[in-house]
Amino acid sequence: MEVTGKIKKIDETKTVGASGFKIREMVVTTNEQYPQMILIQFVQDKCDLLNNFKVDQEVKVSVNLRGREWINPQGEAVYFNTIQGWRIEAEQAAGSPSTPPAGNFETTAAVSDDSEPDDLPF
Repeated sequence: MEVTGKIKKIDETKTVGASGFKIREMVVTTNEQYPQMILIQFVQDKCDLLNNFKVDQEVKVSVNLRGREWINPQGEAVYFNTIQGWRIEAEQAAGSPSTPPAGNFETTAAVSDDSEPDDLPF
């Protein structure tokens, strides 16, 4: 799954527990009619993926949904869900000029009112 939007917040890496488990959280605001603020967690070595990103940057984050069960002291099952990021890429803002592909060839873009330009070199 992927979440796209603008970075609202990036926390520092935190170490939890005696084992030294690392976790880093970020919030992405989606670009929808009704924007959602999505908390995404990065764990262990994936925490460093956020080092090159800044607040207000447009990104695409690849995520996995994680769920777990906990039995509370009263013996009742309680369920927790997390969104765990494993890859993050900068997204080009709409309307920004794109960098032409490298090579000695020309590309032509067929554009219609309801489709994206086709900038493939073949």
